[in-house]
Amino acid sequence: AETQRVERPIVTDDPRMLQVIDLAKEAASSKATVLIQGESGTGKEVLARHIHTNSPRNMQPFVAVNCAAIPEGLLESELFGHEKGAFTGAITKQVGKFEWAHRGTILLDEISEMPLPLQAKLLRVLQEHEIERVGAHKPVPVDLRIIATTNRRLKDHTAAGKFREDLYYRLNVIPLNIPPLRERKGDIPLLIEHFIRKHSRGGNQPLPRMSQDTI
Repeated sequence: AETQRVERPIVTDDPRMLQVIDLAKEAASSKATVLIQGESGTGKEVLARHIHTNSPRNMQPFVAVNCAAIPEGLLESELFGHEKGAFTGAITKQVGKFEWAHRGTILLDEISEMPLPLQAKLLRVLQEHEIERVGAHKPVPVDLRIIATTNRRLKDHTAAGKFREDLYYRLNVIPLNIPPLRERKGDIPLLIEHFIRKHSRGGNQPLPRMSQDTI
């Protein structure tokens, strides 16, 4: 089965994966926060975009933020924005990613890497539906759907004191766990065919085939 999406469809015939997609479709219609867990490369962002595309918010922004790729000192400003003069180098006001995602969906990728002080601020966003720019004194209301992903077992991360327990339960309203490809090897021929079609030059040339021995 191929869940239709122009850019990055979900290609699978695996029963476990199809069950995850069905759960994702059910989750899409609600406002509930979704936590997607799975190893690197299993397609967590693809699934997050699939949820957004099938949600009532699909005509609104989808904003993705990789919490592991942004230095800790910049992540707060990136997410919440800042006022002019809030800190050295803040020569203009900046709108943060939460405001960009207003009425849409924000994906917080690798949420386990978010520093503890920012976790407290994220908890406030979930509870109060408002954000406060760095250097501001007045909150800004936001209406957004939060999807978080992690390649760690977030419950273990919480038990180790590296992630807030109250935030974990706020994020884990709808948990989705993506199995790695080694546990759904039947999808390998489907994916091979998908990528051959995607990257072929087209025209009248026949599509290349991969031998069964190679598969």
